[in-house]
Amino acid sequence: MPIPEDVTGEEIDKDVRQELQSLPKTLADDVAKNLVMVARLIDEDPEGAYGYSKVALRLASRVAAVREAAGFAAYANQKYGEALAEFRAARRMTGTVDLWPVMADCERGLGRPEKALDMAGAPEVQKLDKAGQVEMRLVAAGARRDMGQLDAAIVTLQSPELASNAVQPWTARLRYAYADALLAVGREKEAREWFAKAVEADRDGSTDASDRLAELDGVEFVDALDESESESEGAGSGKGEGESEQASSEDGDED
Repeated sequence: MPIPEDVTGEEIDKDVRQELQSLPKTLADDVAKNLVMVARLIDEDPEGAYGYSKVALRLASRVAAVREAAGFAAYANQKYGEALAEFRAARRMTGTVDLWPVMADCERGLGRPEKALDMAGAPEVQKLDKAGQVEMRLVAAGARRDMGQLDAAIVTLQSPELASNAVQPWTARLRYAYADALLAVGREKEAREWFAKAVEADRDGSTDASDRLAELDGVEFVDALDESESESEGAGSGKGEGESEQASSEDGDED
């Protein structure tokens, strides 16, 4: 797959670069460039990221960072069985537990929420850092919802991290999940409160909490481009000024 000229391979994390030092330099550079492309595309073009991950995997399947990248690319494309296999391989190579939550979420994706819950109660969770433990809590709550245990999902999310006023990278997602769980059982007033709190913490737009909050408040957004096109069509239809105004008013009422 083609690599853009602006990609040098130096953009990757220094720890990954160190892992690649076990490879011949030319091969290491090629793998690094493909890993850069995976990271660059995984959010906006997951299929493209998956393609680059397969190239990197073909070139250096014995490098843990490559197996991990391939796992995340497969995960982004909802290829959960493949993702789980890659994450397991990476974990065997490194011996770390960092991938435990996403491995559990793959179990959810494969229709095995019970397995995800088993993993949430495993000793490995205690070895995770705070961010990893919060992620595991989110996965466990999702598994409860998969099983129709809505109240249990709410209880699972109730934690010191949820109650804290401090904003961490995971705060918005945790508050959002809690709000969504509350809404699922009809506790709309509390859900609105927590969606608002999620908006406060969501500094990088990682959730659609603002849209969910507006929806609860009965606010509907009109696409400015669609509105402009509608007005243009009305102006060219031969209607008189009064008729155009009436039509615009009616359109506004419908919106």
